[in-house]
Amino acid sequence: MYHSVGDCSDDPYRITVTPGRLDAQLGWLRRRGLRGVSLGELLAARARGEGRDLVGLTFDDGYADFVEHALPVLRRRGCGATLFVLPGRLGGVNAWDPLGPRKPLLTADGIRRAAAEGVEIGSHGLTHVDLTRADDATLRAEVARSRALLTELTGTPVAGFCYPYGTVDRRAADAVRDAGYTYGCAIDPGPLTGPYALPRVHVGQRDTAVRLLLKTRLHRLRRRAAEGI
Repeated sequence: MYHSVGDCSDDPYRITVTPGRLDAQLGWLRRRGLRGVSLGELLAARARGEGRDLVGLTFDDGYADFVEHALPVLRRRGCGATLFVLPGRLGGVNAWDPLGPRKPLLTADGIRRAAAEGVEIGSHGLTHVDLTRADDATLRAEVARSRALLTELTGTPVAGFCYPYGTVDRRAADAVRDAGYTYGCAIDPGPLTGPYALPRVHVGQRDTAVRLLLKTRLHRLRRRAAEGI
């Protein structure tokens, strides 16, 4: 689970990695015989009983620096990824982060460019709200409306959803399923773990080879495996 790729000198939430660090992390995967791919590709491979050499790479929030900094690294390393974006904030900023800094988000053209490069586009909701606290109307808009807007924008049905803040409950997971998505990403969904609440592990600037190795091992111990995946 990645977020922003760029300057991390002012990064209170530790959501940013530099392009050099991302390149080193993807290189670490490659040296271990692994390849980063989109969640859609990973899940399709697992459904065929394959894909043990694949790792799903996700980038949350749809920062504009994805196109400038992440895409070249992904291309160089022969990796794919899923980019979760906010169609209600196209060309805006990460206003949900009270401490800042303010980072620009992708425009519609930026999302289309990423999609044209083979990046899977998924929804992160309309505006980045905690769905476990949303009323029914807001939940429908954040989940179903965002999918409709992104399908129109990219010309491709949107398969994946990512819960803002990683928070999910049964009501939110059911809304994602009912809206037509085929999977949903969380962080540590516990007993909800499954196709609509996939666990992920955060990767940041401080994650060197040793830390990545520890995280892969701790992930298996701390988080339930999604059945059939």
